[in-house]
Amino acid sequence: AKSFVANKTINRPFGLILPGLMNSHTHAAMTLFRGLADDLPLKTWLEDHIFPAEARLTSELVALGTELACAEMIRCGTTSFVDMYMFEDSVASVVDRVGLRAWLGEGVFDFPSPSFSSGEEALKETERLMDKWKGHPRITITVDPHTPYTCRPELLRHSQKLAEAKDALIVIHLAETEWENSEIRRLCGVSPVKHLDRLCLLGDRLLAIHCVSLNEDDISLLSRRDVRVVHCPESGLKLASGVAPVPELLEAGVTVALGTDGAASNNDLDLMSEMDTAAKLHKGIKKDPTLISAPEAFSMATTWAAKALHREEDLGCLCKGSKADLVVVDMNQVHLRPCYNPVSLLVYVARSGDVQDVMVAGRMIMEDRMLTTIDEGRLLERLSKAVEKLGLG
Repeated sequence: AKSFVANKTINRPFGLILPGLMNSHTHAAMTLFRGLADDLPLKTWLEDHIFPAEARLTSELVALGTELACAEMIRCGTTSFVDMYMFEDSVASVVDRVGLRAWLGEGVFDFPSPSFSSGEEALKETERLMDKWKGHPRITITVDPHTPYTCRPELLRHSQKLAEAKDALIVIHLAETEWENSEIRRLCGVSPVKHLDRLCLLGDRLLAIHCVSLNEDDISLLSRRDVRVVHCPESGLKLASGVAPVPELLEAGVTVALGTDGAASNNDLDLMSEMDTAAKLHKGIKKDPTLISAPEAFSMATTWAAKALHREEDLGCLCKGSKADLVVVDMNQVHLRPCYNPVSLLVYVARSGDVQDVMVAGRMIMEDRMLTTIDEGRLLERLSKAVEKLGLG
């Protein structure tokens, strides 16, 4: 056996080491809009408030919002995230600097976005980003058509062809609301899931976000095509979009990961809180305390997330050959004693403030609750000035 000499020794007598948490759906820069528009239905929230606010975005503002999101996620024990937004080249530059691991995709729409005049231009940018960031050890570019109702069939087909040519993942919001279900059925005659299947998008390279409005046929189809689903419980609850049928998806053999969604609809990026919600939600709805156990909720943020991203061999677990994406939780807290079951404590009790250290690819990006790659004081100063200039308040 090889022997190694440590460059540095860190003493954590009460530390619990776990795999870094993986947030499988974010719009990181939407931290800029946290608390801007609350207590509204999704369509109203999006069309009357978020889209107009996003029209003011620049690449510099997106970079700032992303840095704020990264600081928050690191403090919550997140080491990887999957992001769909605009100006994703700026997002990638921030991720490169702060040291997180990320899957990043430029949002593709039928209509102009703040970053591009058309969906086809956004796909060209996606291809450019793939070439620019190819080979980066922590950044992977994905193809991100926004939804079935904001992308015409031709644009969805082009997205699929690009992903196939580049062997890339596709990320899309799917069956998020009953309204979406009704609208796609009105326009296409089938459910959103079957609509994507007709266009050849369903497969193991597809990350389907939300998947709230599903019937039995949809669930069966997702299972047969090995689509990976991302459950965002707190965002769905807050927007009253509904709750994904996670027990039924798991029963059908679908891989389910966990995401927070953006900070404008959650309103935080705390995956520890999200695990707690995911574990309790279906217990209450179905009146069955056995549904979504603590280990299952934890798996959604670790091993199952890694599988959804085709990285189960080196992410999401503490095992030989894994990347050193690690988190240390300080268990020397009154609310974390006694420790009969560490996973139970992590899911049902632990808070983001209990995270003491965060490491990504062997690099400490938070040590003893101090961020090492982000100057929080300067970040908050810049944020205050930027928010004032945005003029949204």
